[in-house]
Amino acid sequence: MMILSQRGGLRHGLVAFAMVWVGLLCAQGVQAHSSSNSFLTLSASGSELSLRADVHWRDVDLIFDLDADRDGQVTWAETQARSAELQLWLAQGLGLTASGQACTLGTADLQASERADGTYLSALWAVQCPGLSSAADAANASLGLRYGLMFDRDSLHRGLLKVDLAGVQSSVLLSPDRPEAQVSLADSRPWKVFGRYILEGVWHIWIGIDHIVFLLSLLLLAPLQATRQRVTHWPAAPQARPVVMDVLAVVTAFTVAHSITLGLTITDVLTPPADWVEPAIALSVVLAALNNLLGFSALKRWRLAFVFGLVHGFGFASVLLDLGLPASALLAALGGFNLGVELGQLAIVGAFLPLAWGLRRTWFYRWVLVFGGSSAIVVLGLFWTFERLGWLN
Repeated sequence: MMILSQRGGLRHGLVAFAMVWVGLLCAQGVQAHSSSNSFLTLSASGSELSLRADVHWRDVDLIFDLDADRDGQVTWAETQARSAELQLWLAQGLGLTASGQACTLGTADLQASERADGTYLSALWAVQCPGLSSAADAANASLGLRYGLMFDRDSLHRGLLKVDLAGVQSSVLLSPDRPEAQVSLADSRPWKVFGRYILEGVWHIWIGIDHIVFLLSLLLLAPLQATRQRVTHWPAAPQARPVVMDVLAVVTAFTVAHSITLGLTITDVLTPPADWVEPAIALSVVLAALNNLLGFSALKRWRLAFVFGLVHGFGFASVLLDLGLPASALLAALGGFNLGVELGQLAIVGAFLPLAWGLRRTWFYRWVLVFGGSSAIVVLGLFWTFERLGWLN
């Protein structure tokens, strides 16, 4: 019975591990990040409170099929022709309250605006809220914002809210699980900012499939003992301590490296071009997986983790810059986000390592996960690289 129980446990472990692995590689049709983001800004100028929403044109087209003449291009004239429908859609997907009372958004000023990843539909409202007659009133009020423009079509869509009021600078990531945000003077205190950005860091590492695949690629060989044979013939590590130390070396190197470039970018010491950071991250996935297939001739994995961790740090920084860091609590936001990334990363390692240790003696682990998985990651990483370089357009 004990033997049967152990075999049954192993079989269930194999199935669970394979499902997780395949799910990671196939998540969202090999998309490396969330499908799209919208950018929201709540600000005050003088006595006027304003709300701006920037929604990617491809997302708007997904809803409204704007290409009326079917020439494969959406023009501003075609968008303006649907302005009444767009106004209604925007009004239904956004809501603002002040001290529990609904604010009036009115008619939005619609324009086209350019961002690094394409053209956006920009909507700007002059907001009227009961009891608010100045920017100071807005800063001292308890404001609530509801966002839900794309969540029914894209579960990975996110709304990045930046708040810039007198004495209140903060940012919030809105998702289907968190479609509402509360904004008040108390929320801008450093310890509140620190806690909020921990959640943002955890969430980002969990939805960043390229970061996860890179990390797992570096950990795949940890439960095996290196020999001069091909990697598919490496024996299982006999003791847990060297495996744990190897994993700690990889995780620590990755953490130190991305913390360096994250801090340098946020403080404007070093700002690399955004158009090479994402392809470089994708290429790091390719090289980490190829390194597994080299076997005994492979480079030390902790060194790869450090070198490419520097590149991944630039990617983390771009997320923080999109969120809009509060100047009044910069260190709290930066520290919280970095800690959140580490907690999310440790959760992934904590889920991976026990299963890998239990499966390390099986052919399944060597051939399916190490050899097959690494080969699949090479193809996936090349796809991401070509896609981000614009070669697949």
